[in-house]
Amino acid sequence: MSDPAAEFIDELGRSLSANEFVKLTLSNYRGTEPHLQKVSVRMIETKKGRRLFFQYRYETRDISKNYDPAEAVRRIQDLVSSGFRSGHLFTESKDLQLTVGKRSSRIVTGKATIKKAAATGHDREKNSLVDASAFYLKALGITTDNGEVRAQQQNKWRQINKYVEILGSLFDTSSLKDRTEVSIVDMGSGKGYLTFAAYDYFAKVRGLEVRMTGVETRKELVELCNQISEANGYDGLKFVDGTIADFDVRDADILIALHACDTATDDALYKGIAAKAEIIVAAPCCHKELRRQIRPPDLLKDILKHGTMLEREAETITDGLRAMLLERSGYSTKVFEFVPIEHTPKNNIIVGTRKPVDNSETTRLQGQIDAIKAMYGIREQRLENLLA
Repeated sequence: MSDPAAEFIDELGRSLSANEFVKLTLSNYRGTEPHLQKVSVRMIETKKGRRLFFQYRYETRDISKNYDPAEAVRRIQDLVSSGFRSGHLFTESKDLQLTVGKRSSRIVTGKATIKKAAATGHDREKNSLVDASAFYLKALGITTDNGEVRAQQQNKWRQINKYVEILGSLFDTSSLKDRTEVSIVDMGSGKGYLTFAAYDYFAKVRGLEVRMTGVETRKELVELCNQISEANGYDGLKFVDGTIADFDVRDADILIALHACDTATDDALYKGIAAKAEIIVAAPCCHKELRRQIRPPDLLKDILKHGTMLEREAETITDGLRAMLLERSGYSTKVFEFVPIEHTPKNNIIVGTRKPVDNSETTRLQGQIDAIKAMYGIREQRLENLLA
């Protein structure tokens, strides 16, 4: 290793010992590992103490690992000597830029440009239930290393806060409100933004013992989320590769299914009802099943002959029937508009809170469901079929 590279590693060790380390990046990779582009390193606090969180960026995926400071220094030394041509070390006292050339290397020292993130309390938005300095938000690119919400992530940030607010309100008005532990299943967890937020809220803000599982079909997202969960010390949160239809949710107190496509939402609602989950939260999308079946009644033919109007009507009827079927199954329900998010401008959310079954109400609701289906020529609806 050249002297500048050795000096870079020595300064890294010194900054860690002096508690001045802010972050480190390695780029301009010319090594033998396929598709590796960049490595970012930052400090995190876990139940096991201080760890350095490594995010390895590849062309199509990210891999996350965390190491104790001594092991982290060895890993960075290996990375510098095995193909990275550029390194940038940020400390509270100075910045160091390492450039590794084929024949010679050099290191440039400058004034510190980044200070450590302020204490958690100073980074919170007023009245926010979500801590902007939370590690998972940084790892997922929602916030910067200083705990500031990125400009392009403001909509996602509002969505996360609204989501946690909804869950907290539902919890407080349910039979779970006095519980000290809770089991949650998130069907179709994706990249985990909302899964992490829900876990963090119930475990840290509410102080509950939380067992939470994120179910996702894309293996690369399952792997990424498990790495972030482990790095953050979230012992009660795991992500698994699976589908809504196949995953066993029998012990779930809260079932969540956000943006499950078409009848996958019905599969999730059925799973929650069958498990007798106390709270069910679903944000449907892609309302295709009834759209293909609807035959407009004579009175509405000239309105629903327009494709846009028929599509809106199909969405309204689909989510309305789902809410009624939840009520028929012993849930009080609400349907309302969630905050807008990318890819889903039409954004209703259906929530159900379990209550005792009223047989007379069940009979009344079934009669109304049958009448609506007859009026629009609907032959079948997925959730009703599953409940039958």
